[in-house]
Amino acid sequence: MLENRTIIVTGAAGGIGRATALILGAAGANVVASDIDANGADTVEAIRSAGGTGHFIRADVGSEPEVAALVSETVERYGRLDGAFNNAGLEQANVPLHELSIDQWDRAIRIDLTGIFLCLKHEITAMLENGGGAIVNTASALGEVAIPNAAEYVTAKHGVTGLTRAAAIDYGVRGIRVNAVLPGIIRTPMIDRAIEHPDFAAGFGKLLEHHPIGRFGKPPEVGEAVKWLLSDAASFVTGAMIPVDGGYRAI
Repeated sequence: MLENRTIIVTGAAGGIGRATALILGAAGANVVASDIDANGADTVEAIRSAGGTGHFIRADVGSEPEVAALVSETVERYGRLDGAFNNAGLEQANVPLHELSIDQWDRAIRIDLTGIFLCLKHEITAMLENGGGAIVNTASALGEVAIPNAAEYVTAKHGVTGLTRAAAIDYGVRGIRVNAVLPGIIRTPMIDRAIEHPDFAAGFGKLLEHHPIGRFGKPPEVGEAVKWLLSDAASFVTGAMIPVDGGYRAI
């Protein structure tokens, strides 16, 4: 589906990012796996071991110079940028709003929202030079609803859905499609870290009741949705918020 297309995946060291990078590699893409965690290199090794093509570039999505370098090095290596999965993010601090520190707030907004903006800015610039492309952002079911003790995360993810729609409107006629996936609870290392917090763990069982499918999701299930959105099979889809949430938002 994605033969010879060059696609950046951020947050590729684990969880949804790693699973998606492997899926895109198997679909024939040149995958540029990026993460602040050097374990992103292991993702590339797994892609290559499966017969795919990949390259690791360490980058902090909250730093514009590093994002600019990520895109520039990708284009220099493969000649163009065709797609991107902007997935890097942080979990919530698990405290009520009035207990949030300004550092916790700033960090969440910098990575979960500003990081998406910076990636879009530089990816779109590169895509305009080669006639278009496709971008998928990771938002969340919490990009449209809320839960307790997650004000900074909910705010950032609501921002991602708005930013996705804005980019889709600005660049649709210029050949760039921009969509978002809205995962529910996906069993990733980020979720495993979150349930170590007693306040989150106390309500974790109830979250299952909000997934009518009867279970939590798996990273590859999000990755398959991303693959479709990045492919020509989704050529008339832009500005869409695609829930991959087991029915979470249906309740």
